[in-house]
Amino acid sequence: MLDIQHLSKRYGSRQVLDDVSFDVRDGMLTGFVGGNGAGKTTTMRSILGVVRPEQGEVRFNGHPLTPADRARFGYMPEERGLYPKMKVLEQIIYFGQLHGLAVERAKRNGLSLLEELGLDIRANDRVEELSLGNQQRAQIATALVHEPDVLMLDEPFSGLDPVAVESVLTVLQRFAASGAPVLFSSHQLDVVERLSDRLVIIAEGRIRAAGDRREMQAEHSRGLHRIAVADDAGWLRDVPGVEVLEFERGFATFRAEDETAQRVLRAALDRGPVTEFGPHLVKLATIYQEVI
Repeated sequence: MLDIQHLSKRYGSRQVLDDVSFDVRDGMLTGFVGGNGAGKTTTMRSILGVVRPEQGEVRFNGHPLTPADRARFGYMPEERGLYPKMKVLEQIIYFGQLHGLAVERAKRNGLSLLEELGLDIRANDRVEELSLGNQQRAQIATALVHEPDVLMLDEPFSGLDPVAVESVLTVLQRFAASGAPVLFSSHQLDVVERLSDRLVIIAEGRIRAAGDRREMQAEHSRGLHRIAVADDAGWLRDVPGVEVLEFERGFATFRAEDETAQRVLRAALDRGPVTEFGPHLVKLATIYQEVI
């Protein structure tokens, strides 16, 4: 497990990180969410030792993170760092060798990753011949080729089409299932919601929320219900104790105490068929807007 403790960093008069603390747990995908300049990349670079914070430390499996630990990390930066003239597979093998793998093992791992990522037919193409989305997939393969103990990805879904997103999701889920901690940042909140087990939200260098993603959604969804009826649900607006949040003909999302929600259900059944009724979970985008 990675344990990030009280990181603070300034650039001149600007406080980039302000007492940043959270953990990245084994076998889980942790989504790191924040706007441009929020502090995501600086946090990741602090974990990697590229940036030296003024305060705080990072611990790995209970001890201070060492250079030897970092050598076993897999990292994909937001900026592409591939060599454009090299062939895709040659490049992946090269990165595997930099991490101490023998050529044959690096080649075997690289071919397997390219197949998983749907890029095996481009293995012998030069990087500069690939689309930006395919370059992104190749860069993900270089981060994984040495079978790292920890994986950190900065905007891994940037520039990917829906098919490529699915292939990357599968690879990351498989890697986390092996027991490794995975930290990834993304602006694509719908993808983060689908993929992450845990969630960290940062804004202006400060952690605004962190924890289990499902528990966080449940916490922000208290009292929310959704109902679908055969006729118009506009009558809900006149029920005491009910706050209608979304409404579209026969569908409505509303906030109410559980007892009041049951009265709504009974009233709806008296009016006709009810095709849907139950708790409503808010989307990650809603939580993000509420906490930043």
